Amino acid sequence: MEKGLEWQFDSYLQEIFQLKEVDVQEYSPLTLAYIGDGIYDLVIRTLVINRGNKQVQKLHQETSALVQASAQSRMMRVLQEKLTEEEHAVYKRGRNAKSVSPAKNQSVTDYRRATGFEALMGYLYLKKDWKRMLELIRDGLESLEEEDDRLTKE
Repeated sequence: MEKGLEWQFDSYLQEIFQLKEVDVQEYSPLTLAYIGDGIYDLVIRTLVINRGNKQVQKLHQETSALVQASAQSRMMRVLQEKLTEEEHAVYKRGRNAKSVSPAKNQSVTDYRRATGFEALMGYLYLKKDWKRMLELIRDGLESLEEEDDRLTKE
């Protein structure tokens, strides 16, 4: 997206809903993970439908495979080495946050790593560092594809 369009979307969002300026540092890691989960889901849904029109059930299956905690956890194993010090601190805060809800059908390790990933996505989104957020998602998805390719060849 052009810088002008990013600014327009943000400007419209603030104007139409009369959003107040916020300090992203004030949010708890679980609040960051909450918004990060939503924005990551939207990005993945956008990528999935961009591959072509399909039955909704198939769209949901493709999306679910990429948004589940185990996939996010696998992505974070690779992404950690690419994070800035600030990003790593946000990730760790999210990973170490005590969640009220237990991990559903996921290991505790995967669930925590995924929560850290979502907190980082939420942080970057609220900071309006969308380009960095999307670059990390792209790199994470590429790492999943490479891992899947390796496993297929074995």
